[in-house]
Amino acid sequence: MSPPANSLTTLPAHRLAGTAADWLREYAPAEPDAPCLVFFPHAGGSAGFFTPLARALAPAVRVLAVQYPGRLERRTHPPVHDIRELAARTLTAIGEAVHGTPVARGRAPLLYFGHSMGSLVAFETALLGERGHGPAPAALLASGGRAPALTRVDPAILRGDDSLVAEVLRLGGTERAVLDDPDLRELVLPALRADYRALHDYVPEPAARVRCPVRALVGDRDPLVPVADARRWADHTTGPFALRVLPGDHFYLNPRLPDVADTVRAVLAEVAEPS
Repeated sequence: MSPPANSLTTLPAHRLAGTAADWLREYAPAEPDAPCLVFFPHAGGSAGFFTPLARALAPAVRVLAVQYPGRLERRTHPPVHDIRELAARTLTAIGEAVHGTPVARGRAPLLYFGHSMGSLVAFETALLGERGHGPAPAALLASGGRAPALTRVDPAILRGDDSLVAEVLRLGGTERAVLDDPDLRELVLPALRADYRALHDYVPEPAARVRCPVRALVGDRDPLVPVADARRWADHTTGPFALRVLPGDHFYLNPRLPDVADTVRAVLAEVAEPS
């Protein structure tokens, strides 16, 4: 759930308006009738982490990536310490971003892809959408995350910044030099503190399930998420479930970019309505 080093870089994004401009980033142009995929980052992460995957899928897929407050160009925005609040505010932004598009008219599918903590935010966002509070996804991809019922954070991680940094380094994805630099460390710590607090306090609604299909993905050497815990996402959907295990650790995504992109395309093909 640690932020990759490139998450410190603000990348150019296509222009969105209103709440969507705060909460979402769009790094690659898409065809007018393209389906829409929304990425939800890991703890401490940023929208830019998904840029390689966005470019791999464009222009056939419109890719939006969530930019949580308290980091990068949103560093002056107060961080959110609650998974469900993140979900509710993100859903508002998604609704604005897809308004008037084929997705809003039901002519193109909407997919959610959450990595690590982002898988929980995506799950809660999907629940809200299915309950009529905004657009509902046609499928949810849960990457590098334990099933909601199994989510847990060791309280010791929250006892101080040194413990938090040690956990981030254990998971990989961030160069030690970033966290050893006092200035860079102060840039990333507020978001990390908020995100890990949100994870620690998260308790899923009893027996909460989405109706849409769920596809779980996990690295076979993930130090945080055993394959068995990823498989338990099956308990959180009344729709079809499948699990894909890929070579790699907690941040398997970019090293396995072609495999991840192929998985997204396969899910899109499964949920696309006949023309």
